[in-house]
Order: sequence, then structure tokens, then C-alpha cells
Amino acid sequence: MKRQIAEQSGRDGERRAAMWLRMKGWSILGQRIKTPLGEIDLIARRGGVVAFIEVKWRKKAVDLDHAIDEYRLRRVASALEAVAHKYAADGEDIRVDVILLAPGAFPRHIVNAWQP
Repeated sequence: MKRQIAEQSGRDGERRAAMWLRMKGWSILGQRIKTPLGEIDLIARRGGVVAFIEVKWRKKAVDLDHAIDEYRLRRVASALEAVAHKYAADGEDIRVDVILLAPGAFPRHIVNAWQP
């Protein structure tokens, strides 16, 4: 039951992140994209940038500082390599971003969070 609640909270966070990105002028290209190497929460485009985005939702804003780690970012980067050709055109910049969300806190968008 606890796992199901966490799963639902994660999905809610992803929906909120997608809505926030749309308000910032991004187009959502994909949500919950599964690859053999991992899952990408959101894929979004604005201008010549395609961002592969890891979304983290926590009950308390203070917990967001520890919500993301190198292991998760590496998995997103690996998954990106499996599907980037489907979402990004030649010449577009590709990056891994993170969006951190918690009740009562403004979304925190970490641009280009992964640098291999």
C-alpha cells in the first residue's frame, strides 16, 4: 500500500511539473518513457532545446535537497541515449534537467543537472 501511495504521489508530481513547464513555454513531448536502461519522467522542448527531465516530489520541501543523486541522473542519461533520436532533431541541444516539487514550495528547475 505504501508503494502505491508513493507511485501516485510521483505521478501527481509529474503532472504538476508538466503543467508548470507548459506555463513556461515548453512543449511536452513525452511522459513516463520506459527504456531498457531506465525511465524518463518527462521529455520537453523549448526553442532548440530538448530536456529529458527527472521529477522528484517530496512531502516536505526540506527533503528536496537530498531527492536526487548521481545514480538516478546517470540512469536518466543512459535512458536518454536510447530514445534521444526519436525526440530531438539534428542540431537541437539535449540535456538532463531535474524538477523538484513539494507542497507550498515553488518548483525548482535544475537546468543541465547531469554532466558526464
